[in-house]
Amino acid sequence: MPRALPLIPAPDAARLLLGVQGLLDPPDRRATAARVLALVTGLGFVQMDTIQVLARAHDLTLFSRLDGYRPEHLRRLLEETKTVFEGFTHDASAIPTAWFAHWKPRFLRDRARIAAHAWWQQHFRGTEGAQVVAAVKARITREGALKSSDFEHPGKRGPWWGWKPQKAALDFLWRTGELAIARREGFQKVYDLTERVLPGPQAQPAPEPEAQLEWACATAAERLVVFTPRELAAFWEAVEASDAKVWCAEAVRTGRLLPVRVAEADGAERPALALADWEARLAELPEAPERTRLLCPFDPILRDRARALRRFGFDYRFEAFVPEPKRQYGYYVLPILEGERLVGRLDAKVHRDRGLLEIKGLWWEPGVKATRARTRGLTEALARLAAFVGATEVQLPGSR
Repeated sequence: MPRALPLIPAPDAARLLLGVQGLLDPPDRRATAARVLALVTGLGFVQMDTIQVLARAHDLTLFSRLDGYRPEHLRRLLEETKTVFEGFTHDASAIPTAWFAHWKPRFLRDRARIAAHAWWQQHFRGTEGAQVVAAVKARITREGALKSSDFEHPGKRGPWWGWKPQKAALDFLWRTGELAIARREGFQKVYDLTERVLPGPQAQPAPEPEAQLEWACATAAERLVVFTPRELAAFWEAVEASDAKVWCAEAVRTGRLLPVRVAEADGAERPALALADWEARLAELPEAPERTRLLCPFDPILRDRARALRRFGFDYRFEAFVPEPKRQYGYYVLPILEGERLVGRLDAKVHRDRGLLEIKGLWWEPGVKATRARTRGLTEALARLAAFVGATEVQLPGSR
């Protein structure tokens, strides 16, 4: 009779994910650029986003793990030491520059994908796209770093919807590795030739396919601990799920991974894979800090919405792009993490001209009561967030 696979209880699976994603570490440790680099490296990458209802997404993600974090820390890494670069995973992200060579296969892949995409085909006919791209790169080569606003806008005519051809060309050149982000002015990207921004990393050869697969799967496994082959491939979006499945099979054969069952928050048991030492890792994890944290909507533990539901029983949807009448909660909703549990969510907005952090809505999860201790923890978390975004007052729902 075949032996039953090891079972990882739901709370343990959640703890393992929280541990590798930096949410069990003490957030009051000293913040330095070196520590922020270590944090970004531990996470793998930090998603960047332009919405600033509170603060930039990457800043909120890092602040939730490090009280003393300030945007200047990441800016130094991106613009001065160049130990972090802006690239693409599933979206625009801050990524350790030590891994830049592993983006070279992606640059080639994205070049073909973008050129074949219906949007590109619709807006550029025949050789027009190549001509615009060549002209944009030639001007940056000649003049140095430029922003999209440095190129003339032909007017919002036709199907561009405000996206001028040069902006599309800049994005294409960035996504394909010919340009890099030298710095930001406000939140506008300033583009320059990659060999001028990252000369050392740009000179490195691209990894061979086997090395790329090993890097993508092994580093993703370290940042998930428990996963399926599809989740492993989705972490970086650097390899195909079918290739990750082959890698996993070999890793099981050699003892690097173990087949397991995971008891999910809904009570179901599902097959998965885990690092072979998952039990030792679990035993070494610290207790969660006794505090309440407000997570960015793009936090790594929420990136995979289906996994967040399975691991934490937390059903989350980012509703900023949902028409307001159809929103269930709000425009920019922050999950509330209490210790190791996602216990609620709130819709927040900062009014910088008034120094006010407005909480437009607050919802506790089913079965979670607003006890005195829980309310106190949330009040402290809101005070920390208010200080971070430059507000001096917090306005709760119904307190106008």
